[in-house]
Order: sequence, then structure tokens, then C-alpha cells
Amino acid sequence: MGELWEKYAEFKKPQVSPSTYAVDYRKYRNHIAKLPTKILDDAIAIRDYLLANLSANAAKRTLTNINACWDWALKSQLVESNPFQSMAKDIQMPKSESAEYEINPFTKEERDSIIQAFEESKLYSYYAPLVKLLFFTGCRPSEAIALQWKHISDKYITFEQAITISTKGLALKDGLKTQSQRRFPINNQHREILDSIKPENCNLDYFIFRSKKGGIVDFGDFLNHAWKCYKNHRGTHIDGIVTHLVKQGVVSEYRKPHQCRHTFITLCLEADIDAKDVGRWVGNSPEIIYKHYAGNKRNLQVPEL
Repeated sequence: MGELWEKYAEFKKPQVSPSTYAVDYRKYRNHIAKLPTKILDDAIAIRDYLLANLSANAAKRTLTNINACWDWALKSQLVESNPFQSMAKDIQMPKSESAEYEINPFTKEERDSIIQAFEESKLYSYYAPLVKLLFFTGCRPSEAIALQWKHISDKYITFEQAITISTKGLALKDGLKTQSQRRFPINNQHREILDSIKPENCNLDYFIFRSKKGGIVDFGDFLNHAWKCYKNHRGTHIDGIVTHLVKQGVVSEYRKPHQCRHTFITLCLEADIDAKDVGRWVGNSPEIIYKHYAGNKRNLQVPEL
């Protein structure tokens, strides 16, 4: 199975994004490597092992990709049958795992506390402008860290590229998740954030947000150190900003940085901004906004008719 997966992965490599190949395909390779059996006659045992050792969602995804691998191998005359056919379809995921969007936004007060904590941090204050932009534009983290000064005009931020993970490390990719580009209107709040970090004699090709050493921001490092927590060389767990605020009771529960996007969208809707405009700003369709966000408005009240 391992050898067949490697051949399939090489076949798919030119057809998928560098991050999909580097992250997802490696993950499936690791799952296959850990299987207690690699014999095709044991397909049922393989399915049961994946279900017992992974979440339903991860097991379903892994089986879906194994099935695709065997379909390719069958067409390539490398195998005579596909025992994994339709296996993934039979896996029923819990509602919590099947949700496409896990919307759990921060409150406005929590947002402001997180921003303030980053600004006052001796270790992570240089991340504060990035955190602000995530909260105040609703852009995806991969879009924010890919911004260069050439993408900023008097009226707009142009999002048109993203940082992804490839087999060679971080890579710059043209285009966004759901579109080639989008323009986000700048207000005084955004202008103040950007002006505070814009260097003199600015090179337009410079990245706006940079790591402490001056390179591209590694968002995984930001998540696991500045935002969440990490283990130092002595084995001691060191809390990141948000984890620390949760323990202090300032933030009600831990959420990932992607909730900055959900927070922006939710607060826009609560400010009665039309879903079509919000969708245009963040790169979602109005249908997605209505389906996943409009029903979560916290201040929704029945009118007196």
C-alpha cells in the first residue's frame, strides 16, 4: 500500500497545490504507514482501524483518498480490484465534525483584550498589527501574511496571493482560496494600523508583516507560540497570549486565529451591514454568509409588531 500511495502521490503532485501535497498527502502517507496490515484482503480491518484511531472526519478523508488511489491504480492496471470502493460513503460523521463552518466568534470585548495583550507583550508585540488586521478585515491568515506594500493604495487593500506550505517550506501562491483577487476598502482604522508599521523609503515588494528575524511570518509558529502555547527547551509549557487570557477569565474559551475572521463577519452583521457587502469584503458568497453567520447574530431580538 505504501509503494502504491507513493506512485499515486507522484501522479497527483502536478495537479494539486503545494500545500495539499506537502501537508495532506504526507498525512495520508503517515496513516497508511501506521496500519496494522497492508494486505488488500484486509480492507475491512483497515477501515475499522482508521475509525478506531482517528476522528470520523479524518477516517473518512483518509479512506476517500485511499479509494481514489486504488481507482487510479485500477485504471493504470497496477491492481485488479478496488476493495475500498464506497467505504468512505458509509461513514456517518457526528454533527460537530460534519459542520463546514465552526463559528465561535470572540466578543468585541474579547477581541479588544486580545489586541491589547499583544500590544503590551514583551515577546509578541511585533505581531499586534497582524492580529489587528485579521480582526478588522476578516481576511484569512494566509492572505494577511502574503500582503506586500504594493497591495496597499489610498482606498483599497488588494488581496491576490497567499502563503502556503510546500515540500520546500513556505511558498507564495498567486490567487486566493475562492477567487483570484478581491479589493477591501480601507478606513481610518486600517490606515492607522498600516501607517504605524510602514518603513521609510518603503520597497513596494517588501512583505508588510515580517517575523522577528525579518522573514516571512510562519503562521504555524505564530499559532503555537504567540497565540496558543509551546514547550520550551526545559519541557515547561509556556502560555501564548490567548491561552493566558483564557486562564485569567478575560476570554471565555480558547479559539483558533481563524475565529478572527468569524468575529469580523459576525460584528459586521450585528452592525446591520448587508450580507452581500460583507461577503464581497471577505470573499464569501451571500449564501454562505446567510447560511453560516446570519443565524448566529447575538443581538437578534423579536420586533414589536
